[in-house]
Amino acid sequence: MPSKDTSVVIRSATAEDAATCGQIDYDAFTAISSAHGFPPDFPTPEMAIRAISSMFSDPDCYCVVAEINGQVVGSNVLDEGSIIRGVGPITIHPGAQNRGVGRLLMQAVMDRARDRGAAGVRLVQAAFHNRSLSLYTSCGFDVREPLCCMQGQTRQRSVPGCQVRPATPADEDACNSLSRRVHGFDRAVDLKQAISGGTALVVERAGRVTGYTTHLAFFGHSTSETNLDMQALLASADSFAGPGILLPSRNSALLRWCLQNGLRVVQPMTLMSTGLYNDPAGAWLPSILF
Repeated sequence: MPSKDTSVVIRSATAEDAATCGQIDYDAFTAISSAHGFPPDFPTPEMAIRAISSMFSDPDCYCVVAEINGQVVGSNVLDEGSIIRGVGPITIHPGAQNRGVGRLLMQAVMDRARDRGAAGVRLVQAAFHNRSLSLYTSCGFDVREPLCCMQGQTRQRSVPGCQVRPATPADEDACNSLSRRVHGFDRAVDLKQAISGGTALVVERAGRVTGYTTHLAFFGHSTSETNLDMQALLASADSFAGPGILLPSRNSALLRWCLQNGLRVVQPMTLMSTGLYNDPAGAWLPSILF
């Protein structure tokens, strides 16, 4: 690593940075998770590199890297697919931490969100990571929701009265309208991509769409009118991709149902936000972005 008296340069990320940043992402998250006895977000460097490569090539993502003496030491991503922006992952090489790199990477994406007129910015942080909580709070983020990352397969494999099926383009209007009712905004870009990618599901009750998920996974989000609809979505899955789903801990009824159905808590996390925030008027699962 460069000496501590060198300055940090923040620049736009390129596709060529993905391999280096993916390795840093893996090393950084593995180090902090292992130190606290939790599994890493990415089990292998290759998976981290694929995830970062996808973000760095996504036109809806604003990506930056930090350099010291021309050497990449960290990166950050701002998802711009909604009026609410999502931050992450932000990672700094373990050997370059405690030099203000994280604050500069955060400032870069916050400036971008402000300049582009974002209604708000959100992120999810590991609740056991005191330094990230302190950083985000000092950057103006408020704690909004404690979360449980959960994994497993529910014992109950369906919910009477609810039908779960793959989402189609014809469902987009109903799903986006539901999101606006529950959250006050939609995530049409994420939904369209998920339908195209084949991971999106909808739940129907009494002949209409009452819930949807872009993916029952770490990087997917879900929204429904009631806990019953969310239970139907969860019961339809054989497993949850990545580390698991993120369930708001204050939804005690849904959390209790998950535990009674054999799901296990992997780790605690925290949803944080700046700007527009409405308490959701329904059941929901955020993604690791928000």
